[in-house]
Amino acid sequence: MSSLYHQPFQAPLTPASFLERTVVAFPDRVAVVEGNTRYTYRTLYERVHRLARGLYRLGVQRGDRVAAVVPNTKLALELHLAVPLMGAVLVPINVRLKSKEMSYILNHSEAVVLFVDDAYAERLVSCLEEVPSVRVLIVDGTDKHFPTTRHIEQPVDVLPYESWLHSVPFDPMSVSVQDEWDLISIHYTSGTTGRPKGVMLHHRGAFINAFSEIVEMNLSPDSVYLWTLPMFHAAGWCFPWAATAVGATHVLLRKVEASRIVQLIESEGITHFCAAPPVLTMISQYLESERTGLPGTVHIITAAAPPSPALLRKLESFGAKVTHVYGLTEVYGPFTINEWRKEWDALPDNQRAELKARQGIPYIGLGELTVVDDKMRQVPKDGLTMGEVLMRGNGVMLGYYKDEEATAQAFHGGWFHTGDLAVWHADGYIELKDRQKDIIISGGENISSVEVERVLLEHPSVLEVAVIGIPDRKWGEVPKAFITVQPGECVSVEELQTFCRKRLAHFKCPKEIEFCELPRTNTGKVQKHLLREKEREKQLNTN
Repeated sequence: MSSLYHQPFQAPLTPASFLERTVVAFPDRVAVVEGNTRYTYRTLYERVHRLARGLYRLGVQRGDRVAAVVPNTKLALELHLAVPLMGAVLVPINVRLKSKEMSYILNHSEAVVLFVDDAYAERLVSCLEEVPSVRVLIVDGTDKHFPTTRHIEQPVDVLPYESWLHSVPFDPMSVSVQDEWDLISIHYTSGTTGRPKGVMLHHRGAFINAFSEIVEMNLSPDSVYLWTLPMFHAAGWCFPWAATAVGATHVLLRKVEASRIVQLIESEGITHFCAAPPVLTMISQYLESERTGLPGTVHIITAAAPPSPALLRKLESFGAKVTHVYGLTEVYGPFTINEWRKEWDALPDNQRAELKARQGIPYIGLGELTVVDDKMRQVPKDGLTMGEVLMRGNGVMLGYYKDEEATAQAFHGGWFHTGDLAVWHADGYIELKDRQKDIIISGGENISSVEVERVLLEHPSVLEVAVIGIPDRKWGEVPKAFITVQPGECVSVEELQTFCRKRLAHFKCPKEIEFCELPRTNTGKVQKHLLREKEREKQLNTN
């Protein structure tokens, strides 16, 4: 019987193939809008292939790491399309990190080429002598020459992006992906230890996640996507590929400002954007101050921290359609979605907002989840019993780059352990209640409390310290440090904050500091839950 069947050609699943179709279907559709610059998919296709060919001519091979310190500009989008096309691995780096943190990531990933926006070039050039693997630095936004001072056998070539790109002949490349389980990108997350971990994402997962975004968010050729979410966060939740696949327009935004977002929604006809709750709060406050609403219905996808029902109600009143999703860098950004049921539309506003604040069920095609107790037994779906959220399937990372121990721990029992605690409702939807680990999520950024504590303990006047996240109207959460001072020492809040700012990215620095004795268990462990309870009581009394 088998001889009667033809073995079909099998091509690896990769989002690198999306642009190849879109340029045929929509060559003259506007692909990119950045300030006064706009160009079509025909031009985007040419630029992406010049970039891919240029990397090849620089000696970048399949599997080599190409790093980028770039905000949401056309270069960020072009890198997400070109680097996978030629089989290399993209390493997007958070632009808000300090030079020391960037150097660690560049060294750990062994990046051979580094792209950097002009705004961050001076900082990167100064630390390149600590990164022997980088051979070429390509700077976007300037023709300025940045000399390098490294005294090594192979010095760094510094090239201006636009001039270099246009010097490369336009010679379209075939998609070079051979195995859909190959790495497409490595995204570094601080985790809970303060040491960045490289999350390894694969082509198959990126392809399926992008397709899921298309289905779940109703993306179409008429969609206009605004880049408020940084592309260096979990591959921009795969929207660089999803929006490109359908021929949507990418509207690029270097800096998130509420007034500019609302202006672009009106002038460009924005249909979709992603944002953490603090950004939504900023937009809501702006609309309130201007006594206006959104110019048309906009589909907003929110995650990073649970949005409050009050915020969701307010955004709906301004004309937004908000979809709540949940995930982590380890699962390409969103993994679950609060899939809305039509019958819920008839519920009272408060009840509808409560339902919308839940994290929901898995995206189509990404995999499955469960909620378990500490013995890996499923918790009852009673909406009360908390357990850890576990995930597995196509939309889960391969593991942590060069960290077998952390990978084995994350996949204990054959599931990816999120470290987040949730309850499971009778209808199958999950709702997050707390975090197992002491991650602080501030404006969509992950902050390790351990990393902040270690920095503060370097100050000679600090004896003990515990850092937790406290609620903040603008950022969702901000770090607060509780400090016990060395006997006989005296130090001010301002001095400690300045000390931290010299050693940490500013968003990681404690916004509040309180001097006190730390509560401990009989075994000497700091009881952070008591500190959190103390802060909650203080807020209740204030309100």
